Amino acid sequence: MKTKSILLFLGALLVLSFNITLFAQEEETEQELKPEVKQQGIKAYSKYDFTPGEQVMFFENFESDAIGDFPARWNTNGSGEVVTLEGFEGKWFKMAPEGIFFPEALNQFPENFTLEFDLVFQRADESTDCDFPIEIISWIDGEDMNALVPGNGGGAFTLKSSEITAFNWANQEYGEINSSQSTDIITQSANSAVIKISIWVQKQRARLYVNEKKVYDIPKFLPAGFPIGRIRFSTYGHTEENVYYLTNMRMASGKPDIRSKLLTEGKLVTYGIYFDSGSDKVKPESYGTLKMIADILVSEPSLSVKIIGHTDSDGDDAKNLNLSKRRGASVKKSLTADFGIADSRIETDGKGESEPVAPNTTSEGKASNRRVEIIKL
Repeated sequence: MKTKSILLFLGALLVLSFNITLFAQEEETEQELKPEVKQQGIKAYSKYDFTPGEQVMFFENFESDAIGDFPARWNTNGSGEVVTLEGFEGKWFKMAPEGIFFPEALNQFPENFTLEFDLVFQRADESTDCDFPIEIISWIDGEDMNALVPGNGGGAFTLKSSEITAFNWANQEYGEINSSQSTDIITQSANSAVIKISIWVQKQRARLYVNEKKVYDIPKFLPAGFPIGRIRFSTYGHTEENVYYLTNMRMASGKPDIRSKLLTEGKLVTYGIYFDSGSDKVKPESYGTLKMIADILVSEPSLSVKIIGHTDSDGDDAKNLNLSKRRGASVKKSLTADFGIADSRIETDGKGESEPVAPNTTSEGKASNRRVEIIKL
C-alpha cells in the first residue's frame, strides 16, 4: 500500500514537472515572438546638436482629454480621437485619414523657436506609403484649411516610409526648396518604437532632426516676410491600417545661451535633459544639452556645479522628491561616465515639486516645472 502511494506521488510529480517545463517553453516562445525594441545608447547621439528653447509656449500630452474624444485645443476638417497604445506610455492623438489638423492654441511664433513631438507609426501594409507633412505656415485668418499650399508662404517637411522631403512656397506658389532624403528610420520604427521629431527654426533657417539624425539644415527654408502663424499636419492618403499617432508636443522660444547663463548669471535652467515619466534614466536625446554643459566644464577646470532636479506636482510629494534627487544623480553620472568630468566637481540634489516656476494648473506650466537646474558653486 505504501509502495503504491509513493508511485502515485512520483507520477503526479512527473506530470507537474512536465507541465511546468511545457509552460516555460510556451513563455519562452512568446518572448521570442515579441519584436525587440533596441535602446540606443547616448553615444549614438554624438552628432546631435539640438537643444530646446528656454520658454515653454505650448505643451500637449492630452492628459486633460478623455479617451475617445477629439482633443479640446485642436481643430480639424476631419476627425480624430485621443487613444492609448499598447506598449507605449501616455495618451496619443490618432488623426483619422483624409484630414487637416492643427493646435488652435499654438498661433504665435517668435523668430527663433524649437518644436518637438513624439510619433508612433502604425504600419500594417508594407506596400502602402503613408505621408505625414509637418507644415510651418503663414496663416490667413478664415482661409480654407484644405488649401494645398496654405497661407502666404511657408515650408513643409514630409515624413514617408522610405524618405523625408522638404519644400517651401511663397505667394501661394512653390518656392526654390524641393528635395528629398532617403531614410529607413520610419520603416525601422514602425509598430515598435517612438520616433522623436525635433525642429529648430531661426528666422528663415530650419533644421529637422529625426531621432538622433539631423536630416535637414536649410538656411532659407522659410521665405522672408511671411510671419509664421500655424503648425499644421495632414493625413491625406492615410488609411486606418497605416497611421501616425502624436504626443508630447512642445514648442519653446529662443535658443538658450548656456555658457553665459552658467558663467555670468551662475544658474542654468535646462529643458534639454529628457527622462521618461517616472524614470531617472537620462534619455539619449539629451546628448546635445549634456555636451554643451560638459564643454563648459572642460574649458573652465576650476568650475564646480550643483545639479538639481525638479518635477511638476502630479503624483505623491515624497515620490516626486525622491525622483528629482535620483534624476540629479543620473545627470551627474552621465557627465562623469560619458564626458569624463571629474566626480568631485559635481554635487547633486532634488527639490521635487517644492519650487515651481509656473502654475501646475496648465500643461505648459507643468512642462516648465519639469526641469534640471545647474548652479555654479
